[in-house]
Amino acid sequence: MDPSAADLIEIETIARETIAALPVAFRPAADQVMLRVEPWPTPQMLRDLGIDDPASLTGLYEGIPMTEKSVSDPAPFPDTVWLFAGPILTELDERDGVTLAELVAHVTVHEFAHHFGWSDEDISTIDRWWE
Repeated sequence: MDPSAADLIEIETIARETIAALPVAFRPAADQVMLRVEPWPTPQMLRDLGIDDPASLTGLYEGIPMTEKSVSDPAPFPDTVWLFAGPILTELDERDGVTLAELVAHVTVHEFAHHFGWSDEDISTIDRWWE
């Protein structure tokens, strides 16, 4: 399923609302991250991650987590959270009782958690989304 321009706008709107609703202590750091909403991940992203099915990658954090940043070794590119509308909409179709807003908020928070230094294992201790 190829997402429409309206889908991209709606997902970005939900993501930005989610970021704005983060706890106050996290907002300054979140404001330093670029948000990108694209229809699908690029083939290079999938290769780099060893992912065969593009529909399985709903979001991606690219950057250096805050817990690893150093003023003596600045990052060459801005930290970026990518949200992929096609995979998000595919997952939405596969889940009963989950709204687009809930799914986008989940993916957004998950990717920003990586920016804050959380691993997938750390995130899974408080977010049992797959259950």
